[in-house]
Amino acid sequence: MSILSVSQLNRYVAFLLKEDAHLRSVLLRGEIANFTRNFRSGHCYFSLRDAEASVKAVMFRSNADRLRYQPENGMHVIVQGTVTLYERDGAYQIIITDMQPDGIGAQALALQQRREKLAKLGYFAPEHKRPLPPMPQKIGIVTSRSGAALQDMLQILRRRYPIGRVCIYPALVQGEQAPASIADALRTAGSDGCDVILMGRGGGSNEDLSAFQSEEVAHAVYHSPVPVVSAVGHETDHCIADEVADLRAPTPSAAAELSVPDLSELRQQLQKLSARLDFAANAALQSKAHALTELVFRLERQSLRGRIAAQETALHVQTHRLHDAVRAVLRQNEQKWTLTAEKLEAVSPVAILRRGYALVYRADGLVRSAGAVQPGDRLSIRLAEGSITAEVRDICTNDIDQTGAPS
Repeated sequence: MSILSVSQLNRYVAFLLKEDAHLRSVLLRGEIANFTRNFRSGHCYFSLRDAEASVKAVMFRSNADRLRYQPENGMHVIVQGTVTLYERDGAYQIIITDMQPDGIGAQALALQQRREKLAKLGYFAPEHKRPLPPMPQKIGIVTSRSGAALQDMLQILRRRYPIGRVCIYPALVQGEQAPASIADALRTAGSDGCDVILMGRGGGSNEDLSAFQSEEVAHAVYHSPVPVVSAVGHETDHCIADEVADLRAPTPSAAAELSVPDLSELRQQLQKLSARLDFAANAALQSKAHALTELVFRLERQSLRGRIAAQETALHVQTHRLHDAVRAVLRQNEQKWTLTAEKLEAVSPVAILRRGYALVYRADGLVRSAGAVQPGDRLSIRLAEGSITAEVRDICTNDIDQTGAPS
């Protein structure tokens, strides 16, 4: 019998393990323990154990980088790999090529870990939520230019709040490049002077909405300099972007309604305030008149000239105060009515015509697009003063840039 060296023995055992077909691809179920990942190489080292035994395991970086979640101690997994002998230490191990959570999907686990990470950073904290501006001047929309969600939001914004300026910041809303595209659009809108940003898309599968579950979009929403309203999918869809945003809307249409006031309701409120002002002014006048009557009555009851003179002086003082109060109320009322008239005048169609705009009609109604007429059509052009009849000779259309302004 020949005498073997330790290295010869280990090499021989390693050869036997390598040649055993049953050990080339084995499936094991166990619990992760002593997990570490080398900072430089990216390789993962840990033990896989059950109630009675454990085995050392290694997962090289090429396979570890494909994992969609972060392995942790205590996690139950199912692994696939090859059993080998580490000749230097004479210890056998399993080299893992694939590892999946036991009892929960990899995507669900990755989402859970991502949510826990962002929660620790304070991204979901209620104190970080900012109130929406009551009357935004510039409204940014981050969504797909071709999606139905954009048209729904634009229609509602035009109906409820036509005095607001709407700017569109197109972005990919699904696919591998969608998270970066959405984050870039959010940063652009935030630096472009928007008062509020509406972000979202229509409904879809979990895979279609996955861009709004990404850390990249969550970071962009959290660091936005202005409030963000998230409206992703339908009412039953929930994603990380909804939780980070300052306000979550169940649908894109609801986001548009929540972000701006209704101009018709503002007018009604103005009318109510005006009525209350009139009532307050009349009440003040009646109160002063009653006070004046009381003074006159008390004056009549006095017999001495001095008291009469004193009461006359007090009467003059009260009269001046009354006049001053009435004038102040009237001035305030006049100023508010003037301001109200100016605001209404600013949105009046007649005022728009006076600034040089015109309304163009054809026989079948108002012309809204150059593509709606043909050469030879007879048009009626309504101006601020009078109208003009014209005939179409040539048609020219203008494109609209991403922000909604003619190019």
